[in-house]
Amino acid sequence: MPASLAQRPDRTASLGFGILSTGSIANHFAEQVKGSSTLHVAAVASRTQAAAEAFAEKHGIAHAHGSYAALLEDESVQVVYIGLPNSLHTEWCLRALEAGKHVLCEKPLTGSPQEARLIHQTAQRLGLHVAEAYPYRAQPQTVEMLRLLESGELGRPLSIQASFGFKLENPDDIRLDPALAGGALMDAGAYPLSLVRAIAGAYPEQVQAFKRQGPRGTDTAVIANLAFRGGLMAQISCSFHAAAHRYAVIACEGGVIETSYSNSTPGNQPATLRIKRGSGFGASVETVSLPAVDAFRVEAESFVEQVLTGKPWIGVSSHESVDVAALLEHIAQVAVDVDGRSFG
Repeated sequence: MPASLAQRPDRTASLGFGILSTGSIANHFAEQVKGSSTLHVAAVASRTQAAAEAFAEKHGIAHAHGSYAALLEDESVQVVYIGLPNSLHTEWCLRALEAGKHVLCEKPLTGSPQEARLIHQTAQRLGLHVAEAYPYRAQPQTVEMLRLLESGELGRPLSIQASFGFKLENPDDIRLDPALAGGALMDAGAYPLSLVRAIAGAYPEQVQAFKRQGPRGTDTAVIANLAFRGGLMAQISCSFHAAAHRYAVIACEGGVIETSYSNSTPGNQPATLRIKRGSGFGASVETVSLPAVDAFRVEAESFVEQVLTGKPWIGVSSHESVDVAALLEHIAQVAVDVDGRSFG
C-alpha cells in the first residue's frame, strides 16, 4: 500500500475529496460541501473524460478524470466519496482503500453482510476509515430524536413505523435496473431500516415481508415487519409508486415522537419533531423546531474529524452498517411477491 497522505493527514489542512460519479447525488454532495474549512473537492471521476470535465467546471474542481481508477492515483485526494450505482459500491470501496484512501460511501454500502464486513475489516487492516453515508443522521432533528430516546424520558420504544417513498416515473431509471442492484428496498428502504436499527440497537429476531415486482424484475414497493427481543416491533415500507412521503412514528411507553428524518427540508426551512409526553389520549403534544443544516456537509465534516482526531463520527457505526446490509439481504430473500400487475 502506498504511504499516502490519507493515513497521516495534516490536521491543519483541508482534506481533499475525490468524487466517483457525476450523478445527481454527487452533484448534491459537491454543492453542499462548498465553503467548508476542513474539506474540499479536489477531483472528480466519471466513465468519460467529457462528463468529468463538465462536472469539474460546474463545481470548480481542479482535477477531472475519465476513469475511476485514475482518481485513485491522484495524490491530491485523501478521501474518496462514492456515489456510484449500488452494484459498484463494494468493488470501489475496496479499491479505494487498497489505494490508501479513506472512503465515505453513499448508502447502501452494500446489500450483503459478508461484503459489508469485508469493507470494514479491510479499512481496519489498513488503518483507514470507511463510513456509510446517511445525511439525515447529521440533521439536528435526528440528533435530538436519538438523544431524547436514549435519555429514557419517554420510556422504552415499543413500536416504530418508518416509511419512505416517491413516484419513479422514468421506466429506464437506473434505480430499476437489476444489474445495478436497483429496487425500492435498496434505494429507499435502506433509510427506514437504518433508522429502526439505530433506535433498536440490535438485529431483529423475526422478519416478515411483502413486495411488488416491477416489469424489469426489481422490487418497486416493499413492506416489512421486524420483531426485536425485549418487545419492540417495527414496520418499514418503501415505494416507487406512492406520492412522496418520508416519516416515522416512534411510540414509547410514555410518549410518542413523529419525525420526517429528512436529509434536507424545502428551502432549508427548520425541521420539526412532534413530541407527545404522556401515555393518555389527552397528553399534550409539543412541536419542536430545529434548524436545518447542509447535511452532506455536516456529515462529511464529521467524517473528516474522525479521520483527523479519531472522534466517533455522527453517522452509522460499522455494526449498524453490517446489520442494515444483512436486513436488506434478509428482507429480499423472505419477501412474498404480491400481484403487481396494476403497477406494470
